[in-house]
Amino acid sequence: MTNSEILSFLKGKLIVSCQANEEEPLYSPEALLSMAKAALEGGAIALRANGALPVRQMKHFFDVPIIGLCKKIYPDSDVYITPTVKEVHTMAISGADIIAIDATNRKRPNGEKIEDLLEIIHHRYGLLAMADISNFDEGVKAQELGFDCVGTTLSGYTAYSPQSDEPDFLLLEKLTSKLKIPVIMEGKLWTPEQMKHAFDLNAYAVVIGSAITRPQLITKRFHKVL
Repeated sequence: MTNSEILSFLKGKLIVSCQANEEEPLYSPEALLSMAKAALEGGAIALRANGALPVRQMKHFFDVPIIGLCKKIYPDSDVYITPTVKEVHTMAISGADIIAIDATNRKRPNGEKIEDLLEIIHHRYGLLAMADISNFDEGVKAQELGFDCVGTTLSGYTAYSPQSDEPDFLLLEKLTSKLKIPVIMEGKLWTPEQMKHAFDLNAYAVVIGSAITRPQLITKRFHKVL
């Protein structure tokens, strides 16, 4: 698919984020692939994945768009989702169709600029770029910079965004009323009703992660009512 076809394909659909941290039970290539296969069988039409090997394997086994990101912690910055040019290269050569990067206003590692990462994604690799943002101003700036889509991914994960266990529907509503590029709802969605509400607020697509792919957290939600 071309880039425009990929974006059109995502409209009104469910994307599942298939990730696991190193300390979690499902952190293995086999488990992540099974997780992705189950999500696709359940109706997801695209995947979001972290790291070179998961992205490469999912691209090999599944003919669906892959949103790729590479989490890396640097000592001089709080930015960790595809934070530098190095991680952009990693995602591009691993086969990501869309590269998601932290597009918050926070200082980037090594003094790098978000414009440089965007330039490489678009002009060196010809790929789509997704801006993971935490507030309205960052979403507006992402559109001005030339991102292809915006995700509400980091609302609640920066010190200056609302700290809540609930999805940031207010941010979604403000972004969809202002931006011309697709706004993807992601973060803290746990129920089909919340997903439907996101689409009612004109979300272009919705990404669900933990509510589908982290059984230990799903189990805890049940256990805590005992």
